[in-house]
Amino acid sequence: MSKMLARRAALSASVLSVAVLLAGQAMAQNRQFSFAYDQPTTTAYGIAANIFDAKLKEVSGGKFSINQFPGAQLGQEPQALQKMRAGDIDFVITATANAATLAPEAGVFSLHFIFRDQGHLTRVIADPAVSAAFRKMISERVQGAQVLGLMTMGMRNMYSKKEIKSVADVKGQKVRVQATKTEDTHFPAYGAQTVHMPFGEVYTSLQTGVVNIAENGVNVYLANKHYEVAPIMSMTEHEANNNCIWVSQKTWDSLTDEQKKWVQAAADEVSKQEPAKALQLEKDSAEKLKKMGVKIVDNVDKTGFMADAKPIQDSLAKELGPNAVAILELVRNVK
Repeated sequence: MSKMLARRAALSASVLSVAVLLAGQAMAQNRQFSFAYDQPTTTAYGIAANIFDAKLKEVSGGKFSINQFPGAQLGQEPQALQKMRAGDIDFVITATANAATLAPEAGVFSLHFIFRDQGHLTRVIADPAVSAAFRKMISERVQGAQVLGLMTMGMRNMYSKKEIKSVADVKGQKVRVQATKTEDTHFPAYGAQTVHMPFGEVYTSLQTGVVNIAENGVNVYLANKHYEVAPIMSMTEHEANNNCIWVSQKTWDSLTDEQKKWVQAAADEVSKQEPAKALQLEKDSAEKLKKMGVKIVDNVDKTGFMADAKPIQDSLAKELGPNAVAILELVRNVK
């Protein structure tokens, strides 16, 4: 009897060991990654994250998926970048302007009036050569992370308590800008004073008069209710609101070659699908704002802005570095 009980115990232990092993293998094959961004899910960031997740599930056969952390749950973009580089976050979306805090040459996408129109912007984001050049630049300049691909939220526009009809209306004004050399060069050329602050402080700063003007995409303006403190948006379209999808180097190195292809395919799908959806979201957001009583100034005279910006483009790209010069040339050559 004791021998029989011993055999049963040994068999049970063996079955349990196999079950634990199989469960461990299943967990190793199925992964859910953290995916952080600082805007609401209703913005183009949410659109991009959903596209990424859907494609990742498709190509991995359901083995890989993401857990989204929107609305700066894991920090504003500069903080999220640092956490990602430390390996605490797997994927992050940031503006290319914030990418410039790690790789100054990324500021090339913040150059004003280098995109001819929204169609040109869409084609640039989806262009493989542009994406490859940007990724190469990041790989040379940044440790602890890589960029997988590009996306856009459309064009940036200025908003305030007053209309901005021409470059004369920003002279002497305090403008909240992203902390990049390109912004700090362009806006003073228009006669404005630049002010740096995290995005989360913009609402209060407009409300209290710390800044007179802010600038961003239409949907971001709507989603974050900035119209409550700056009820007039002027469609200056001075700059593209471009963004990039990052992956932690620690996460990337943990993947097999096949799994890396899954992740890259998901990022490529974002670059293909997201721009058109983001531009439609901008259009829909403008219509919604108009119905809410927000004033949208469409007939901005951009000639003065463009005249001040054009001489800066090439000289600033050269100052940023050779990768910036190469990327600018690629952007201009996209038909």
